[in-house]
Amino acid sequence: MSEVATFRRFFEDHPAAVIVTVAEIRGSTPREAGAVMAVSIDATCGTIGGGQLEYLAIDHARRLLKGHDAPLRLDIPLGPEIGQCCGGRTILAFEVADAGTVDRLLNALAEDAASNPSVYIFGGGHVGMALAQALAPLPFNTTVIETRPELDDPLPGTVELRLSPMPEAEVARMPSGSAAVILTHDHALDFLIATEALKRDDLSYCGMIGSKTKRATFLNFARKEGLSETELSRLTMPIGAGVADKRPAVIAALVASELIHVISAAKAGRLPAERAKN
Repeated sequence: MSEVATFRRFFEDHPAAVIVTVAEIRGSTPREAGAVMAVSIDATCGTIGGGQLEYLAIDHARRLLKGHDAPLRLDIPLGPEIGQCCGGRTILAFEVADAGTVDRLLNALAEDAASNPSVYIFGGGHVGMALAQALAPLPFNTTVIETRPELDDPLPGTVELRLSPMPEAEVARMPSGSAAVILTHDHALDFLIATEALKRDDLSYCGMIGSKTKRATFLNFARKEGLSETELSRLTMPIGAGVADKRPAVIAALVASELIHVISAAKAGRLPAERAKN
């Protein structure tokens, strides 16, 4: 379930609630400005960082729900006073969850979700499915591209399945800044997809599963196809390197971490070293 759907369901189940937002931060804090949670008398949704900070926020929100006269903003130092050692300060804003505030929150969450980086997983085999599961709760818009109409396991609800007889043609449809993770059942198809992806200089990541031998074979193929050394330097292969364990879930966890690092660096305007992994 997406974050928007999760909050919508919460407000449907708990019409009496308070929305708690991290309005401002100063110094080191457990969550960024804009982080949000919802609090009812007996449940919560989302998190503003956990620990004593969140406990205080929940208690304050429930005081508001019970009709107590309490301020709608709290300036909380994250130090020994509350048993946390972040060292910064967090200003929290509290709003009663009426129709207007709920709509504004859900719209803001939907806008944030739409702006998330796109990840395209080419191949819905064991590793592709494990990666889709690993990325589902993360801030990515994830699509699995497959030629087969049926997969061995269902995809998470937040992951799109796109069926295509020519997966390599889908590369041209990827938005700028997207990541391509290539792990189909066919090495020749992998090579076609990677060749198209590497021709684009606006993708944040192009990774292909395989060994050093497969990398060498692909580089030989790609050079014959006319790819330059600059284009080839964009290839990450092997993906999720650094651990010998080749179980799909382990590879997926490593690649998820790799994607977070690479895409975050790309959004910040830095060229990640992984783009030139050898």
